[in-house]
Amino acid sequence: MINSVGVLSHPKIVSTGEVAAQIDATLREWGVTSHRASTWDTDSIASIIGKLDLLVVLGGDGSTLRAARLAAPHNVLVVSINMGRLGFLAELQPDDWRPNLRRIIDGDFWVEERMMLSAEAFRDGQSLGSRLALNDVVISRGTLARMVRVRTMVDGSLFTTYACDGLIVATATGSTAYALAAGGPILPPALKNIVLVPIAPHLSLDKPIVLSQGSVVEMTVSTDHQAILTNDGQNELTLKNSDRVLVQASDCVARFARVQPRHYFYQTMMSRLKTEPCE
Repeated sequence: MINSVGVLSHPKIVSTGEVAAQIDATLREWGVTSHRASTWDTDSIASIIGKLDLLVVLGGDGSTLRAARLAAPHNVLVVSINMGRLGFLAELQPDDWRPNLRRIIDGDFWVEERMMLSAEAFRDGQSLGSRLALNDVVISRGTLARMVRVRTMVDGSLFTTYACDGLIVATATGSTAYALAAGGPILPPALKNIVLVPIAPHLSLDKPIVLSQGSVVEMTVSTDHQAILTNDGQNELTLKNSDRVLVQASDCVARFARVQPRHYFYQTMMSRLKTEPCE
């Protein structure tokens, strides 16, 4: 049973605030405690997240990724209403949220768990901080159009050195995001593998590779300028020559409340790719 819900709207999409107000009022009518906040107001979300059973997120996949990273350490469920462009992670639509949210409040749903990544950057042996990612961790070139070299080790052994515009370290969830655009494979979201996908590799390994479950990836940057580290396309951190980034599966897991059939992923994928199945 869901007793306390956070409703997150996008500060730059006016329509999400309007729907959020409707959801907030409906939840209160149902006797459910409701808290409203902006997906960008991390301080407000942090102050209420420990009280919640569920986060309802209105926006696109970026909003859902942000909410999932905040919710995962507290084992809070997430359900997304697609008011963005693609909505790979969305469960509900703006015109059907009421009956389906009622189902979730009443406990008529299943929980989908998705692996997340933990990334920690180091400089001269000192940590620059760690971060969570649901989609991917990316090392890429900085503001100048210069390649970076990324010496990559897998499970403690040297794998290869990429000469490229960047290297994507993606989860199965992220395999349909930046990694897909860069030529990577599509993985079902239940898998717990890591995918390495180079961006515009030059005279180096140009094929994506799927690593075994539980693999640890260590990357050392070589650049005469600077590089950038991002998680889920957000939270930019500038990297310098010889900086090291360690990526592995996180102990935190993203938990999504689902009312669709358990095989929903393939239909969602094909609809988002706008590809019609053969009869």
